[in-house]
Order: sequence, then structure tokens, then C-alpha cells
Amino acid sequence: QVQLVESGGGLVHSGGSLRLSCAASGSIFSINVMGWYRQAPGKQRELVASITSGGTINYAPSVKGRFTISRDNAKNTVDLQMNSLKPEDTAVYYCYAGVVRATPWAPGTDYWGQGTQVTVSS
Repeated sequence: QVQLVESGGGLVHSGGSLRLSCAASGSIFSINVMGWYRQAPGKQRELVASITSGGTINYAPSVKGRFTISRDNAKNTVDLQMNSLKPEDTAVYYCYAGVVRATPWAPGTDYWGQGTQVTVSS
């Protein structure tokens, strides 16, 4: 079993910054992709940013140039630095770990964190 623990959410004024962190723990041999999704009230969960173990990064167009994702493969952590925050960034942010293997031959499983609230006031 794998647990994802998030930290760093909170309330910030428009234009401010926050840093989200997520640590994966448990039976982990490898994690293919780690990332962050968000879900605003009444909206579907959407990808914010992702990063593969090889360093390939993908950003949602709405956050490109403002958010930066980083990852430490050795520590199984992923961070999201969020700058120039806007009220429309308000959402619950979820950490995601995709294709997590406990051994080299084990099937991959996806995991989600419990979510952390980010609120940006205007």
C-alpha cells in the first residue's frame, strides 16, 4: 500500500505564491508519473501539472509560466511552486502518483492524496 501526504495549501491574496508538497511512502520500487490535479466547486477534476521519472513535464495551459513542478525520485516527492496566483486557481489540489510498482515485475497502481485546499482571494 502507498500513501500520499500533501502539505502547503492555504489562503493567499491574488498575485501571491504558495508551494505544495507531496510525499509518497509505503511499498515503492518505482513511480512512473507524479503530479497535481485540482477540482473547483462544481467543476471536474483537471490536470495542473505532471512530471515523469525521466523528467518530462506537462502543464495545463492556464498555469504555464506561473507554476513550476519538481520531483525528487530518490525521496518520492513532488512539489508545485505556484506564483502569480489568481482567484480562478482556487480549488482542492490533489497529489497523484501514477503506475506505482512495489517490485520491478508488479503491476502498476495509481494513487491519490486526500487533497489540500488552495484559496486565492481577489
